[in-house]
Amino acid sequence: SEGGKLLVVPMVGSHWLSMKDVAHELAERGHEVVVLKPEESWQMGDKHGHAYTVKTYPVVTKFDELDNA
Repeated sequence: SEGGKLLVVPMVGSHWLSMKDVAHELAERGHEVVVLKPEESWQMGDKHGHAYTVKTYPVVTKFDELDNA
């Protein structure tokens, strides 16, 4: 983060719940933060505005399949 740019690629899991606060805080402090997340995700689906940029990538597994797994 010393260069002012940060790419965050969290895996699906509970660690994102605390990691998003760090990404938000760094963005608020002037860092350029890009979060790369899957299109389908339980924990990463918040629809609120972000101080950071969110980019998504397609996945073959959909919510129905995740719920059944």
